[in-house]
Amino acid sequence: MNGIQATVATVATASSVNDAQRARVMFCLLVAPVVAFALSAHTQAILQDPDCWWQVKVGLDLLANRTFPIVDSYSHTFAGQPWIAKEWLGQVLLALAYTASGWNGVAVLIISTIALTGALLSWYLSTWLRPTAAVGLALFAAALISPIYTARPHIFTLPIIVIWTAMLFRAARNEQGPPLWLLALLVLWANLHATFTIGFVIAAFAGLDLLVRSRLSNPVLLGKWVAFGLLCPVVSLINPYGIKAILATLTVAYGNEAVPLIIEWKPFDASDQPFQEVGVLLFVFALLVSRLRIGWAKALFIVFALHIYLTHLRFMYLFFLLVPIVLAAEIAEQYPALSLAKWVSDRRDGLERFFAERFYRICGVAGVLLVGATAMLTSAYQVEPSQKTSAKDALAFVESHHLSGNVLN
Repeated sequence: MNGIQATVATVATASSVNDAQRARVMFCLLVAPVVAFALSAHTQAILQDPDCWWQVKVGLDLLANRTFPIVDSYSHTFAGQPWIAKEWLGQVLLALAYTASGWNGVAVLIISTIALTGALLSWYLSTWLRPTAAVGLALFAAALISPIYTARPHIFTLPIIVIWTAMLFRAARNEQGPPLWLLALLVLWANLHATFTIGFVIAAFAGLDLLVRSRLSNPVLLGKWVAFGLLCPVVSLINPYGIKAILATLTVAYGNEAVPLIIEWKPFDASDQPFQEVGVLLFVFALLVSRLRIGWAKALFIVFALHIYLTHLRFMYLFFLLVPIVLAAEIAEQYPALSLAKWVSDRRDGLERFFAERFYRICGVAGVLLVGATAMLTSAYQVEPSQKTSAKDALAFVESHHLSGNVLN
């Protein structure tokens, strides 16, 4: 091959890889509108949780008073007792959305966050898997965790936990230090929701995965991971309540007599969640027949995620969102036909070439459509919480039935 032929071949290869990456981006971006469209058809379900108004009200009070509460002023039986708004930033975001466009604004914000989570999940899965497989897996996972889609602050942590898990396990696999910019993400997480302490646990499992791979052969690298682990609780103190936010995790999970009575804190029940049962059984079946070779650190993480889900329903996303991220590299190794590398080396089909050649135009059109859909959702019809759970309808019921005195919420 002469110099000109080599140059042409190099340019052609670079162009092919570039087209593949553009097609990959498009596939992952398409997950967002698909998820958003599906959720828009069931918007009221997002507002069915009785806590929705309480979350918004706390946010409205935070904006109005510009102070962070330290005593409970929202309940009758615990009025004046020590209490912190540990999810203050998430509550403020909900309040801002409510102020801007009522319950429609809240629904748009929640749907947008879930759609972003789906797109991010497919992107990180497609780091190892071919985009079609990554998108299919991401959509399946997003559907499996639909019971937790409510207008509450935990939704804002879903994109964060996807990024956090993917980046840490990728660094461990590549035997690199953990990205320090993740600490800024942890600060954001600590102000959004009390589940930020789960981030410590995920970092520990990723560190164990590194230990399995390096076998103490690189003490400098190991030191970086230890330092990162020590910095996690330190930076999470950057919140209005300091260490109280960390302690609140233990208080809620283990020191609260109401927890066993709350549905989302109850153990998994297959009769109530048959779709999720199918998801778990499919995973176990696939793991048994696939002969995936995973280290004991990742195996422990899977056991942890499954245990915490089976113990508390609210943590189903730890299993269905994070386990695919953790296993994606091993799946690509075991089945090269499903790998991103194989897909990049293949010739692009008609749909992929269409995406690649019209990348910027499609992105522009998609952006316009998303903005238009958002505008339509906020103006075409009014979204309201369920009559069975909204505060307004509860008060109307009290008036119409002439109730008086204390009423159990």
